[in-house]
Amino acid sequence: MFEQKVFVAGHQGMVGRAIINCLAKCGYANIITADRSQLDLTRQSQVEEFMSDHQVDQIYLAAAKVGGIHANSIYPVEFLYDNLMIEMNVISAAHTANVSRLLFLGSSCIYPKMAEQPMAEEALLTGSLEPTNEPYAVAKIAGIKLCESYTRQYGRDYRSVMPTSLYGPNDNFHPENSHVIPALLRRFHEAKQQGDPEIVIWGSGQQRREFMYVEDMAAACVHVMELEHSIYKAHTQPLMSHINIGSGVDCSIRELAYTVARVVGFEGELIFDDDKPDGAPRKLLDVSRLQSMGWRANVTLEDGLHMTYRWFLENQGSYRT
Repeated sequence: MFEQKVFVAGHQGMVGRAIINCLAKCGYANIITADRSQLDLTRQSQVEEFMSDHQVDQIYLAAAKVGGIHANSIYPVEFLYDNLMIEMNVISAAHTANVSRLLFLGSSCIYPKMAEQPMAEEALLTGSLEPTNEPYAVAKIAGIKLCESYTRQYGRDYRSVMPTSLYGPNDNFHPENSHVIPALLRRFHEAKQQGDPEIVIWGSGQQRREFMYVEDMAAACVHVMELEHSIYKAHTQPLMSHINIGSGVDCSIRELAYTVARVVGFEGELIFDDDKPDGAPRKLLDVSRLQSMGWRANVTLEDGLHMTYRWFLENQGSYRT
């Protein structure tokens, strides 16, 4: 198995880097990557030529156009079109090149806005999506269904996983465009350096969210990919084959903020602005299917925050800002 040629699409992102690190630790020595100057995944002819030339055995499809609410609102065409093209091109070219196994990475945003908590895989397509990222979610749903369709029609072993909110090394720490954990880490760090007496946080802090350390997520992906087909098939259904990947534990944003403050060493006051929106009251994945397949998260939130903050301090001159 470890001699197999593995292509990681999206290797420069936080998720792709974590998957490569995990594969290397597991003994995979033949890992293939290509940056955008070498391979534009939105171009069908380029993808087909790449697959034909390299004859890979496995693919981790972590490449995607991603962004926050602001970017999703301004560029809905790109979030739908680019992600559809990446998925369609890579998955179809994998089939043409006779790639034996593929893992498609989606997102927990595929589930309905008002899905019952925790969100089980069966919630897919049972209600309306969150409007702010609907184009991105539709593209990810299409990727799941294309994997299922190649598996049903051609007997391929193309699998899908849906990670929860991720954080960790190589995250985006931009002061305005980053997600909640890297944003808080940077804000608390800068407030500590400047001696600020307080930090104002949007919302009441009562909303609950699930977070997962990205290296944990990568280990779960490799675990799912390495499962024997009979085991994967026994725990899934032909038209409901995706698997949630998460910690199975959530916390309030208030709890998260105080934990980040403790990790960074910020001793000022935390003020929660109730006039700002909270968003959905809770977002938690049901990970019982993943656990039944023999995998559980290992990194606690506080330990993961310590490791992420350490990486932040060591890479302040190179992280994305």
